[in-house]
Amino acid sequence: MSELVTGEAVALELRPARLPSRALAVLLDLIVTFTVYIGVSIGLAAATASLDDAAQIALTIAAFLLVLVGAPIAVETLSHGRSLGKMACGLRVVRDDGGPIRFRHALVRGALGVVEILMTFGVVACIASLVSARGRRLGDVFAGTLVVRERVPVGQTRFVPPPPPWLAGRFTELDLSAVPDALWLAVRQYLTRMQQLDPQVSWAMAAQLAGDLATRTGTPAPTDIPPAAYLAAVVQERQAREARRAFADHASPSAGVPRAYAPPVPGAPPAPAPMPTAPVTRPPAAPVTPPPAAAERPATGFVPPA
Repeated sequence: MSELVTGEAVALELRPARLPSRALAVLLDLIVTFTVYIGVSIGLAAATASLDDAAQIALTIAAFLLVLVGAPIAVETLSHGRSLGKMACGLRVVRDDGGPIRFRHALVRGALGVVEILMTFGVVACIASLVSARGRRLGDVFAGTLVVRERVPVGQTRFVPPPPPWLAGRFTELDLSAVPDALWLAVRQYLTRMQQLDPQVSWAMAAQLAGDLATRTGTPAPTDIPPAAYLAAVVQERQAREARRAFADHASPSAGVPRAYAPPVPGAPPAPAPMPTAPVTRPPAAPVTPPPAAAERPATGFVPPA
């Protein structure tokens, strides 16, 4: 497990990629890159057949730099560390602090990759990856990056066990502002691995961490609570505060929002009935009379000739 911790002391469950998966990803990227490079070279050779040798050499060098060096840098920058080979193998390049990489990180990795991968056929990169504790090559060391696994098999992710239900809300008044990030990380790592420790060793570590936590909070740890349960309850209280703060920042003002329906409470007095209102009477509509028909012409007795 990689020891990556954010500013909020949240340990990132990131697993550094090892040499086999990284080698397979690089091999897939090289196959795609050389296929594109061969196609571009054939097109340039056909298009520049009428040019002199110096121009053809210059275009060949430019195509080499653009396709084999510039294209991988652009792909890693735009995809935030995921090339085609890395996507196929479930890998991603991230910064040392777990954040996404930027252009300068991809530039350093790509520039050193020409030396340790292309010119030495990957020998330097393999040696550096085997020597490094987290499987990093020279490009990762100088760029401050790390290749991690994105797809972690189910069942390998460690979760912090919840405290006993009877401790819910017990430490709502505890001051946690003076607890350092390193202590939070140590408590979290202990809670995720306490089932793998010897019972006596686990109890001693929990008591030591509980004492350190009580010293930082200024409140003694309760003697009627096991140290591991105390640690789990305090960690849950901290997570609850972070969740309330996050939702409070995105809460919308309640003014102008219609009130939600509240079900009647048994035993409560009934709500007062609304005041009756007088019916509104409207005057009857005037009868609609049809328009008068056209007056008939009086008879004159004149008959037109046949």
